[in-house]
Parts: sequence; C-alpha cells; structure tokens
Amino acid sequence: MTKNMLIAGFGGQGILFSGKFLAYEGLLEDKSVSWLPSYGPEMRGGTANCSVIISDTPVGSPIVSNPDILMVMNMPSLDKYEDATVVGGQIFIDSALIDRKVNREDVEAYYIPATKLASDEGLSGLANMIMIGYVIRKTNIIPFENIERALQKVVPASKQHLLDANKKALELGFNYAE
Repeated sequence: MTKNMLIAGFGGQGILFSGKFLAYEGLLEDKSVSWLPSYGPEMRGGTANCSVIISDTPVGSPIVSNPDILMVMNMPSLDKYEDATVVGGQIFIDSALIDRKVNREDVEAYYIPATKLASDEGLSGLANMIMIGYVIRKTNIIPFENIERALQKVVPASKQHLLDANKKALELGFNYAE
C-alpha cells in the first residue's frame, strides 16, 4: 500500500501541521513516510501545501505531483490541483470555504463544511483537523484508534493545552455524517 496525499490551502490554516500529523502516525505504524512542506511566501496568507506519502515500501521521491488523495481548504488549491489528482483518486473539500463542486467525473469527491463545524463547536482554527479526521475515515490512510499518540508527538510543548481540542476536532471529522 502506498498513499500519495497532497494537502493545500491558505497559509495559517494548519496545512503543514495536518501533513506532519499524518506522517508521524505513519512512522509510529512502522511505515515508510515522507512529509514535504511548502515554505516561503505561502506562509503569509498565500497558498500553502504539503506532500505526504505513507507506504509499506521505501519512498523514492518525497514529491507528490499526482495525488491519490487531495485535501483542499481554499478555492485556489482546488483550481490548481484538481486536474493533477489520479483517476479514481479522492478529493476532500472544505465546503464552508469552497462553493463549487469538483468538475471531474473520474474521482470521488467529498464535501465537509469543516470551517463551519470548527466555528460551531468552539474549535476555531482546527478545521484542518476536522478535515483530517474525515479523510482518515474515508481512506484508512492511518488507523484512527492511534491518533492520540501521534498528536502527542506533533503538538509542541507550548501548545499542549490544545491536545484535547485537536483530538475533539479529529473525532468530529471522523464521525461526520454527510
């Protein structure tokens, strides 16, 4: 099994953190992983993205040009990466921020109003983790029952008070009923 995932959105939406979380859990599952974040002017509100590869075999290149799984949290990212997704791939869209549907018929598209759910549940800034919870359920990219140990690795010491909120956001996304 090899899963090639691209996560994209605006800088400040937790795009890189989402990818880091998945990669850490992949490591804890003894998989070969790659996490390649995009830095630079993207971190100032432009588009940001990261490539995540989780595989049973060694990863040859960290770059995901054609994702099996695409998670987008803004319209520019959907516009940019929709056509790059492989045939039969899965596209996950924050429908609270993106008001159009996927144009392709040869991929599975999933819509979750993650930003609205985060706001409604008092989880401001955690729409990314709601999306990741939903992605985990629909793709089985990592086992959900082990999320807490990966969270403990990626949430920095200075933000340990956000550990429970991150877990709640993941659970909300995982249990989201369309």
